[in-house]
Amino acid sequence: MERETEGGCMIKVGVLALQGDFAEHIATLRSIGVETVEVRLPEQLVDLEGLIIPGGESTTIGKLATSYHLIEPLRRFSQDRPVWGTCAGAIFLSNDARRGQPLLNVMDITVERNAFGRQVDSFETELSIPVLENPDRPYRAIFIRAPIIESVGEGVEIIARLPIDSEDEDRIVAARQGHLLATSFHPELTGDDRFHRYFLGLAKG
Repeated sequence: MERETEGGCMIKVGVLALQGDFAEHIATLRSIGVETVEVRLPEQLVDLEGLIIPGGESTTIGKLATSYHLIEPLRRFSQDRPVWGTCAGAIFLSNDARRGQPLLNVMDITVERNAFGRQVDSFETELSIPVLENPDRPYRAIFIRAPIIESVGEGVEIIARLPIDSEDEDRIVAARQGHLLATSFHPELTGDDRFHRYFLGLAKG
């Protein structure tokens, strides 16, 4: 049975549960009153309003999605329903990861895997993200073996950048293409649910 969100909208969101930190996304969604489904089979996509592809290992996620015959169903789902990829999920959504691996090829972004180094190089930092609720409050982003979005195609909105030096250079770490969303970092590992609420806004249309 679907539950009602705080905004009064009935909604059900799936989280791809093949590998990675899907449990953390589910916990965050449930904390704000959203019914969730662990998606492992194509038929579990049928009545969802949106889908999150979690962080993990993008090659493993792609291989498992191929084994479970999910690649084409996920591509069809993403044509008209919101999909959000975090970290490895962002790589999986992209049309270019600079190496041969299964990708959905649904979002016009090019990504660089492990752009910040190995696990020991993980870090947290505050970002300015104007599209979120209370935009004056910085968003604490967690980067773990994170990719960066090297470039975006026409029609892709850059929604967060990470400054990298004193010369005002930066790296793209979040982007939106219509109802598709990609973040290099892990919103599910923070106590801040604003990114999940932002995604729910896409799912509500």
